[in-house]
Amino acid sequence: MNFIQVLIDGLLTGLVYGLVALAFVVIFRASRIVNLAQGQLVLVGAFIVMSLLQWLPALAAVAIGLPLAVLAGLAVEKAVFRPLIGQPVFSVVMASIGLLILLQGLVQMVWGAQTRPFPELFPEGAFRIDELLINKKLLFGGVITLTLVEVLQWLFMRTRVGLRLAAVAEDHMIALSLGVSVRRATQVAWALGVLLSTIAALVLMSGNVLSLQASEIGLRALPVALLGGLESLRGAALAGVIVGVGEAIASRYLDPYSAGAASQLFPYLVMILVLLIRPQGLFGWKTIERL
Repeated sequence: MNFIQVLIDGLLTGLVYGLVALAFVVIFRASRIVNLAQGQLVLVGAFIVMSLLQWLPALAAVAIGLPLAVLAGLAVEKAVFRPLIGQPVFSVVMASIGLLILLQGLVQMVWGAQTRPFPELFPEGAFRIDELLINKKLLFGGVITLTLVEVLQWLFMRTRVGLRLAAVAEDHMIALSLGVSVRRATQVAWALGVLLSTIAALVLMSGNVLSLQASEIGLRALPVALLGGLESLRGAALAGVIVGVGEAIASRYLDPYSAGAASQLFPYLVMILVLLIRPQGLFGWKTIERL
């Protein structure tokens, strides 16, 4: 029963990782940018909503906070990444690293470095099934993740906007030749990516302590996105389950013998193995380039 409990906890935690990984996937599909500052966008969204919660009811704060976080993400895309369209990958990566440090510093300047309690937006406690406990907050987060995966899958495969995003993801020049606006598609992708990051922040922070360290979820979700494939929406959820379960098993059975390091290292070991063995991930697009 203890092992089954570990599997359940890992599965639900992994689905929340998958929610952040979805933000990586959506942005990459349209802009070909791996935004290393995704965790900082999670942090910004959390602080925006928390500030509003001090003055407004929960529903109103979330309804206003989500669009404000999206506007902040669009400002980042316009100021930092839009001028880099068509530039070498190295320039984009360095800009992403610089943005990571800049956003972390701005959050500290605006809201301070002290920790603070985040209000409860989701039910706390756990459902009991015989001897098993199912965390209510993580369960709601898992349901949200699976729902958003299917909504985004429908958006990308069945709607005109989604097909334009798919064309941009395939090749910017081909998309332009077909009359698709790469700039507008990138804006839509960033808006969706920041929206997903903020929803993940609400799930993760509900009833917890909010601090600058919350941004670490971005780096923990990056291996999930790489494992599932940076173009695969459903792959992000499945990879989240794999990483979450593996991390939970490592935490339960290996951390006592490694001073707690095994579970911390597990996602990054997965990332290195993926890059070495299958760089496109489990469900990513394999491309062939001819010179």
